[in-house]
Amino acid sequence: MGPHPAVAAIRLAVRRVLHDILNDQTSRVRPGPQLVGAHPDRTPERPPSPLVLVACSGGADSMALASALAFEAPKLGIRAGGITVDHGLQPGSDLRADEVALRLRGLGLDPVESVAVTVGREGGPEAAARDARYAALDAAAERHGAAAILLGHTRDDQAETVLLGLARGSGIRSLSGMAAVSGADGRYRRPFLQLDRQTARKACMVQSLPVWDDPHNADPAYTRSRLRHEGLPALEKALGKGVVEALARTAQLSRDDADALDAWARQAEASVRDAAGLLECAKLYALPPAVRRRILRRAAIEAGAPAGALFARHIEEIDRLITGWRGQGAINLPGRVVAQRQGGRLVIRQG
Repeated sequence: MGPHPAVAAIRLAVRRVLHDILNDQTSRVRPGPQLVGAHPDRTPERPPSPLVLVACSGGADSMALASALAFEAPKLGIRAGGITVDHGLQPGSDLRADEVALRLRGLGLDPVESVAVTVGREGGPEAAARDARYAALDAAAERHGAAAILLGHTRDDQAETVLLGLARGSGIRSLSGMAAVSGADGRYRRPFLQLDRQTARKACMVQSLPVWDDPHNADPAYTRSRLRHEGLPALEKALGKGVVEALARTAQLSRDDADALDAWARQAEASVRDAAGLLECAKLYALPPAVRRRILRRAAIEAGAPAGALFARHIEEIDRLITGWRGQGAINLPGRVVAQRQGGRLVIRQG
């Protein structure tokens, strides 16, 4: 008999991602010129086996991911390790992180590391914890020379992310949720975006893997927790089952549309700049709003506005300098960036 269906599902998801990572590694290796005197029949050196890390909190999603990585990686000649991050937000979190690291080693992962971080306050507790966590994961990837880091986000997490983006009113990009591949050079991979949370939990149960349920995930003080335990159940009660699947499908469709519009904006940007590189308002006005606003956002970020602090309302204010020009003054943006209209040109610079 084969493995339980839940275990088979998580292993298949991870196997597919590992094949993608191997293909990416192979495509980056370019054969050099044939050395004079080299033996023509000598087999060229193979690149070293890539290292893939799993980010594991000890919860059901990431423990299921770790178990699947430990099972699949050796069959493909891939080294597999794990990282757990101690946010220091709860009493005994350091002991819990050490326990998770022990479980990862018990699965056969190596290297395994527990990393403590200091969580700031910028952007709220959830955003601050996320920023600290990703900074620690990036540092770990550099330290160990990892080709990729696997994250245990599921289809349910994707649905929650889409609803949060909808509530912010930040446009189609925020509705596209989390990408299956993200980060510098595709560092972060999310194999479980097509699997539901229950499948991951079931896989842990049938493999007798102990899991830890973070109390923050049930704390109504956190927006995502309220959405998970109140918002989504209310939507399913009102609209019927299938809401999570529909939201995840919306994320992928939105991402495809957003990627196409981003590509259009990159191509159009050169045509709306003058010889000095300044944006010409008349040419911007002629573009479709979705394309124009992307160009404005890119220009603001290039001028020094932090991407995470640049919201739709900021871009709308800049856009009015083009579409609703009444002689208004400069627009102040995050990062001490200023946008103003001067002689038919849009100037965005540090103030």
